[in-house]
Amino acid sequence: MCGACGKKGPPLPPLVKVPTPPAEFSAERRAGTVEFRFVVPGANTDGTRPANVARVDVYALPAPAEPDPRAAGPAIAPPPLTVDEILKSATKVASVAVKAPRDPNATIEPDDPDSDMDAPEGKGLDQGAVARVSDDLDAEVVAPAKRPTRGGSSSSTPQQVGEENPRPLLSPPWIAPSRTYVSVGVTTRGRPGPLSTRVSVPLLDPPDAPDSAEFTYDEAAIAVTWTPVELRGAIQAPTTEGDEVLPSTPIGVELPSIAYNVYDAALDLKLTPAPISKPEFSDPRIAWNEERCYSVRAVETRNGLSLESEPAFTACETLVDTFPPAAPKGLDAVPGDGAISLIWEANAEKDLAGYIVLRGPADGDALEPITPAPIQQTFFKDSVPAGTAYVYAIQAVDAAGNVSQVSNRKQESARD
Repeated sequence: MCGACGKKGPPLPPLVKVPTPPAEFSAERRAGTVEFRFVVPGANTDGTRPANVARVDVYALPAPAEPDPRAAGPAIAPPPLTVDEILKSATKVASVAVKAPRDPNATIEPDDPDSDMDAPEGKGLDQGAVARVSDDLDAEVVAPAKRPTRGGSSSSTPQQVGEENPRPLLSPPWIAPSRTYVSVGVTTRGRPGPLSTRVSVPLLDPPDAPDSAEFTYDEAAIAVTWTPVELRGAIQAPTTEGDEVLPSTPIGVELPSIAYNVYDAALDLKLTPAPISKPEFSDPRIAWNEERCYSVRAVETRNGLSLESEPAFTACETLVDTFPPAAPKGLDAVPGDGAISLIWEANAEKDLAGYIVLRGPADGDALEPITPAPIQQTFFKDSVPAGTAYVYAIQAVDAAGNVSQVSNRKQESARD
């Protein structure tokens, strides 16, 4: 017989709801600024909604301690730190207020409809919204790091090759200095939830900005071009035809690379999903009578980390439609009783306003419009005296008033 069956234990503390980690956390280095993007938590770790979150904080984590090379024996990994221990040693660099629930315990289950949920209130971003904040790096944070020598100490003295060291001059292992960031949702009572993914950015000097950025456009797209950026600290200058110098082959070092990001400067909107290697970009967002202004940033990638330069701006310009439509094709004339019927192929331009019908005498070159305004249809019946020959042609007109070249000409006479 179980004497303890049905015995009540001490009351358990209520389960504290905490928000899920901010999703899609990213950090990008743009010159002297780090731009952060993340999705505000909209649920708790147990799946209930709305999230018990009042703000989202972004932290810069301290650099990990390097092992002591003088220590004997294998290195022993320290125990993992708790969230509170990590945040205690980290530096808060940004914070975003979030609309919070009035009662954090008044939640609905994951499968319940949103209509059953009390909407969060207050100032701040909506739960589930995309947040964007930034951190301005100071000079102390981005101070250049010294490269380690073979012995492990920091020095700028190069290795010497001689009788005591006849081997090839090898570059010492070197990792670009970086700073790691993390974000966390904080409850209405100040308790942090789980941390987001960690993202690192380099702390090197940014590359030079591109020069001579400009753009041209036609009916189909806007072409942005700029002068390529030379990579600083190259191992060897590019060789030319006839040079007797063999190209260098670095050993044990990963060379950096240069690419480019293009932005809509008015919207601060990145137009390139990923950095592009060629100094040219095509933007299909043609909208007449709207202003366009682009900025281009060089992107240097080293050891898997990328950073952008200052922007190179183009002069802003309003897009003006000065491009006439194509000349209509396939004009044909069919004689009838006291009239001539015309038919032609339709133009494909999206901004087409219509067609103008031209007519002239058979013995002359001059053609005059016989439609007072552009017509929409691709056919026209012209009532004329029988037996008199006329020459016809068609022109297309777009919404901006641009007129095409004339179509092929057709001569015909009406029947009696």
